[in-house]
Amino acid sequence: MKAELIELTARVSQVLQINSTWMIWNLFLAFIPLVLSIWLFRNRPYNIGSWALGFLVLFACVPPNRNYLGAFFNFLKNHITSISTLNIALFSIFGLLAFGIWASKSKYGITALWWLGFVIFYAFLPNAPYLLTDIIHLIDDIRTIQSVWMITLVVIPLYIFVILAGFEAYVVSLINLGSYLHRIGKSQWILGVEITTHALSAIGIYWGRFLRFNTWDLVTQPDYLLTRGVEELLGKQPLVIIAITFAILTGLYWLIKKVTLSLVKQPSGSINIRSAKS
Repeated sequence: MKAELIELTARVSQVLQINSTWMIWNLFLAFIPLVLSIWLFRNRPYNIGSWALGFLVLFACVPPNRNYLGAFFNFLKNHITSISTLNIALFSIFGLLAFGIWASKSKYGITALWWLGFVIFYAFLPNAPYLLTDIIHLIDDIRTIQSVWMITLVVIPLYIFVILAGFEAYVVSLINLGSYLHRIGKSQWILGVEITTHALSAIGIYWGRFLRFNTWDLVTQPDYLLTRGVEELLGKQPLVIIAITFAILTGLYWLIKKVTLSLVKQPSGSINIRSAKS
C-alpha cells in the first residue's frame, strides 16, 4: 500500500511538472492587470501603499530571461570604469528617485503615473482571457499521458482551475474598471468600454496565439507588431477567428460577471455595478 501511494504521488508530481512552468507564468501575466485594476480603480490616488504596489508590479513584469543578469554584470564589468557611464547611471537613479517623490506629491505627477498604469493595464489585459486558448495543450497531454484516471482526476481539473482563474482575473479587472466609471459619473460608458475591451482582447489573443506576439513586443518591436498585425487583420480567416473569439469573450464575461457579483455581498452604500447592462 505504501509503495503504491509513493508511486501514485510520483506520477501525479510528474504530470504536474509537465505544465507547471507555462501555467504559472501565464497565470502571473493574467493577474498583473488584476493587481493594476485594484491600484488604478479601487485605491485612492494618494494612497502610498497602492503606488508602491503598482511599482512592484511594473518591476515584476520584466520577462524571465536568464541572460539578463549575466548581461547586467558584464555591462558593469566592461563599463563601470568609465566615469561618464557611472555619472549617467547615478544621474538616472537620482532622477528616477526625484521623479517618484514629485509624482507622489504633485497632482500632475499622480495623473501621469495613473495614465501610465492605465496603458500598461490594457496592454496586459488580453493575457487573462488568453488562458482560454491554452486548452489546446490538453490535447497533447491526453496523447502523452496514458492513464485515464490521471487525466480525469488531475489533468482536466488542473486545466479548469487555471483557465477559470485567468478568466476570473479578466472579469474582476473589468468590474473594477466599471466601478471606477460609476464613481466618476460615467456609468453610461460601462457597456461600451466592456464591448470595446472584448474586441481589443480578441485581437490581442489572435496576435498572441497565431502570430506569437507578446506584451513585450509593444515596447521592443512596435513597428513590426503593428505592421504585421494590421496586415493579418485584413484577411478573411483572421477576422472570422477574432469575431468568434469576441463572441466567446462577451458571452463568458456576461455569465461569469453575473455569477461573481451574485457571490459578492455588497455592503450598504457601495457601488451597484448591476446597473450596467452587459
